[in-house]
Amino acid sequence: MTKKKTIIIILVCLCLGLFYAYNFNVNSRGYINDIINNIEGKTLNSKFETKIKSGNLSTDYNIDQVLKDIDKLQLNTLNVPIVINVSSRTSSNMSIEGWSEKRAIELIKKLRFKKINIILEPYPWIENGSVGETEWKPDNIEEFFYNWENDVLGKLIKDVAVPYHVDALNAGTSFVYMEQYEDNMCHMIDYVRERYKGLVTYRTNFWVTAADFAPEYTEKYKSKLNNQVFSKVDFISIAAYFELTENETNTVENLTKALENTTKFNRKQNIKQEIKNFNEKWNKPIFFGELGFPKTNKATEEPHNPLMSNIMNNKEQANCFEAYKNVFRNESWNLGFSVFAIGETSDDKRYYPSNESAEIIKNWYS
Repeated sequence: MTKKKTIIIILVCLCLGLFYAYNFNVNSRGYINDIINNIEGKTLNSKFETKIKSGNLSTDYNIDQVLKDIDKLQLNTLNVPIVINVSSRTSSNMSIEGWSEKRAIELIKKLRFKKINIILEPYPWIENGSVGETEWKPDNIEEFFYNWENDVLGKLIKDVAVPYHVDALNAGTSFVYMEQYEDNMCHMIDYVRERYKGLVTYRTNFWVTAADFAPEYTEKYKSKLNNQVFSKVDFISIAAYFELTENETNTVENLTKALENTTKFNRKQNIKQEIKNFNEKWNKPIFFGELGFPKTNKATEEPHNPLMSNIMNNKEQANCFEAYKNVFRNESWNLGFSVFAIGETSDDKRYYPSNESAEIIKNWYS
């Protein structure tokens, strides 16, 4: 082969490489996080270029529906789950579900030419999905953390996050019974950072306080607020299923007020201030890693429970989203939100946004 031909081949390969890199999700932090992690004085907002408007995917999501929902809700980010099988609520062992990992990769590839950031989430699937992740209480804490790091996080980083240029990794979700082990939690984040250069978060569960009559709730909140794991992450994620009222239905106005003075059980919880406290304590932006409400009556009594009422009510769900929008949209410390849940529209999907809710979400940060 002549020297001239060799040079031409090299130039063609370089051009193809640059073309591929440019077109592979050009806004993806996966390509530039080496740069952004070295920029002094920049906020996370500048890393994402805008506030995050994301959608959490149902574990049984349909890829075509996901693509439709991105456009329908005008999202700039997706929270992509990969199912982690857990045999029982006390198990300290777990394994990655192969079909779920394969589908996540297929979806990420389809997003190659869209300007969509990806948050990757290992999603605990306990007792075949019959038990929520908040009920997981491993029987051996040390074994749990070792297995979670090596059998879940390490493998997902190697097989998905790094090769497919994922923008952020959610290292854990609502570890209600594990979060108190601060050294282990901090080690978990350190483990991720040693292997992955993107953004790292941990999603904590919502909480309740009732200063007038239940000081023990306030003490639990203070313990959560002071947990050192939040010093380790790039941004703090919260599953925002806060209990607001006991009403069958609500106006946007009374829900907006309830976010600073809840009326359920007359707890008088100031949710907005308690959330802001995390920003003030750790100087990290706050992200609603799950924000969802069933499209039924009583959607605000226990937003985490889709079975509080069988009376369908699209407007009630929409009012909830609008109240959060009113309270948090303009706060500089609020990084954004992720709608729970999209990608599947079956009748049993009570959290899928109604048309009324979709209009509010679409115009959020427009």
